[in-house]
Amino acid sequence: MAKKRLFTADYEIHASIKMLYPYIQSASGLSEWFADDVRINNESKTYTFYWDNEEHKARQVAHRTNHFARFEFLPENDNDAADPSYFELRLEFNELTQSVFIKIFDYSDFDDLRELQDLWDGLIDALRKTVGG
Repeated sequence: MAKKRLFTADYEIHASIKMLYPYIQSASGLSEWFADDVRINNESKTYTFYWDNEEHKARQVAHRTNHFARFEFLPENDNDAADPSYFELRLEFNELTQSVFIKIFDYSDFDDLRELQDLWDGLIDALRKTVGG
């Protein structure tokens, strides 16, 4: 069984926090850059992320408008239930440089950190293209 690790990365984005927030928090925004498709079940508040015809269910467990959103994946086994995988997308403004950054927290059992870095680099490139930043 693979041990879970926390991956973090920071990316500068040339867009305002208010413009970026819907892209990190809403199903429609996330589906434009993060996953092939994202749907939300309003009754259970469950997000379904689709990548390569596979679905992964998650709940938004925390968010603060114009600051961050955290999604926790629903457990697929007992180990996941005790130690759930999650990702958090945090928007930060640097007063000194007047720059906006998106900070990534990805806690998962992804074993190849170089591949995970490449994956996030590609996702953020897609986000930049989407928002023009």
